[in-house]
Parts: sequence; C-alpha cells; structure tokens
Amino acid sequence: MDGDTVLLAQDGPVLTVTIDRPRRKNAIDGPTWSALRKALEHAAAEDSVRAVVLTGAGGDFCAGADLSGDRGSQHPLHRMHGINDIALALYELPKPVVAKVRGVAVGAGWNLALGCDLVVSTPDARFSQIFAKRGLSLDFGGSWLLPRIVGMQQAKRLALLGEIIGAKEALELGLVTWIKEDHELDEFVADIAGRLAQGPPIAMAQSKDMLHAGSHQSFREALENEARAQTINFATADGPAAREAFVNKTEAVFTGEWMVR
Repeated sequence: MDGDTVLLAQDGPVLTVTIDRPRRKNAIDGPTWSALRKALEHAAAEDSVRAVVLTGAGGDFCAGADLSGDRGSQHPLHRMHGINDIALALYELPKPVVAKVRGVAVGAGWNLALGCDLVVSTPDARFSQIFAKRGLSLDFGGSWLLPRIVGMQQAKRLALLGEIIGAKEALELGLVTWIKEDHELDEFVADIAGRLAQGPPIAMAQSKDMLHAGSHQSFREALENEARAQTINFATADGPAAREAFVNKTEAVFTGEWMVR
C-alpha cells in the first residue's frame, strides 16, 4: 500500500498490519500515514477480518512521526487533523486490535500502540513520550490516553520529562498488557488474536465502544448503553449459539449473523 510502507497479511480472520520502514525504525512519513489510514479502513470494512495485529518491521515498533521528511505546503493544522483522523480510526475500529511491540515505541509510535486494545511487548522494548525533547507537545491521542491509563501525575511525568522507560515499568503502569520473550512473542500474539477473532463480533464491538464511552459517562448512562447493546445482541445468532454450546458442553461458533432481517 502506497509504496509498500504498510504491509497487510491476512491469516484466516486475523489481519496483520506491518509498518515497513525498518531503516527509519518505522518512523511514519506522509505516504506511510496515508497507507496506515487505508489499512485501517480496509480492516473496518472487510467482514472476513475479525481481529487485527499492528506491528513494525525489522525489530522496532515505531519511532513516531518522521520529522526529517518533506512536509509539503499543507497547513500544519490541516496536516494534524489528517493524522487525528487516523488516531480515531484506530481507537474506534469495531474489531479488537493487538499491538505487537519490539524495540522502540516512541512519540506518536507509542500512542499508536496505546490506541490499540491490548499491547504485548518483549522485555527489551523501550517506550517514550519523547515530544518535549523535540520541542513538541503530545499528539496522536497521548494527552487523552495517558492520564486515563496511568493517572494524571504519572502522565505528566511521562509527558514533561520525555524519559525512556522499559517494558517492566510500562507493564507496572498498565501501559503494556503482557511481556513475552522475543522467541515467544509471535506465537503468543497469534494465539491472542486468534482467540479474539473467534469471539462474538457484534457483542465485542459493543463492549469495546462502551468501555471507551464509560470514561466520560455517568453510571446511569453506562447502564442505559448496556441495555441497548444487549437488546442488539438478542437479535444476533451468537447468543443462541452460546447457549446451545453451554448446554451441549461444546465450543460456540460465533458468526455475527443477524436473526432479524
């Protein structure tokens, strides 16, 4: 896609999206932003995709935005709005996304991982909100994501100092879901993504959306959203499939198909 700076590989219901600029530690330039947007649009629209893995080529996840390239004549605010649209497309993707992190995940590259639903890294992965050291402020959703994950004081520490932290500290702060040795990482992520892909797609999409919305809703509003979501679930074949599997002591097969036409 767009000069092959973003590679797509689908294995059954799991789509792997790989940023492929290893000589730049997968820093994202203009064409790569465009390719990443198209990849996310494809993942959202393609019914055969039930889960997504996001990763980088050549031993690094992503070194953030490539500040060395030609930014063209586009107004900076318009350019940032375009990047914001990609952050929203990732965060709102109605399918589970797993970030598979090796090497560096810094700046927008770290926030790219945090915009995913789950993050798996190797023990030697390194993370930084490096913006302040580049004379910049947080972007790609970092100002919203960080305090919700780690609390305000830790978010300020990470943002204002721009220090590099290791995978162990990231795990302790809740910024990484699992740490796996390098030789275990691919198999572990494939298993997690495969399990997610076998889940009930409509119900999981609604749960993901409600968890996101719950951070700024009242308890009453959250309960009402849950009631609406369950009503939608009652109209799919997945609920009856789960109940039948429970009775028969078998594994349910979820299709996301509607019982109401």
